[in-house]
Amino acid sequence: MPWNIDTSEPLILEKQLKEKGVQAASMELDLTQQEAAEILIQNVIEKLGQPDILVNNAAYSTNNDYANLTSDQLDQHYMVNIRATTLVSIEFAREFNKPSGGRIVNITSGQFQGPMAGELAYATTKGAIDALTVTLSSEVAPRGITVNAINPGPTDTGWMTDQIKSELKPMFPFGRVGEPNDVARTIKFLVSDEAAWITGQIIHSEGGFKR
Repeated sequence: MPWNIDTSEPLILEKQLKEKGVQAASMELDLTQQEAAEILIQNVIEKLGQPDILVNNAAYSTNNDYANLTSDQLDQHYMVNIRATTLVSIEFAREFNKPSGGRIVNITSGQFQGPMAGELAYATTKGAIDALTVTLSSEVAPRGITVNAINPGPTDTGWMTDQIKSELKPMFPFGRVGEPNDVARTIKFLVSDEAAWITGQIIHSEGGFKR
């Protein structure tokens, strides 16, 4: 679930999708559990069949810097941001049994575009997703799976206050912050047949955001 939404919204979305004839299911899962990846993929297979597309969008973030970061805080970021992303991706790839058409899309945060002061654990663990994307793409290509990552830049998924938006807007040439539909359109392209020849790439789709 995106940050700060009502806990009933996933069920509402599931209902809306089913009303449109889309096969859908929802579940709640703690991705810090070591067995979470296997539970997730097996649950999807049982309820919906073999998945063709995986979008890794889970993230964990708390403000910390070199002065106050603890090993426990770093471990929490690691377990969600990189361990879960890695394990869910490889479980998806192991279960994928079609000659082509597999798609993995990771959501990153542009850590290599500039510093994220005060977000040391987040920047470190999310930054590792770029390396995962490049290396995993070469390993699973023979299985018909592409792996790419999207850096959507600052996106208002419910966490931005009016003050944050006003501070960020001047940094966008288009005069607005990113919206969920912006990254959704990029995901839609990367999972399409038109993107079958694109893999191992980090797509910086952030509206020209200037750091």
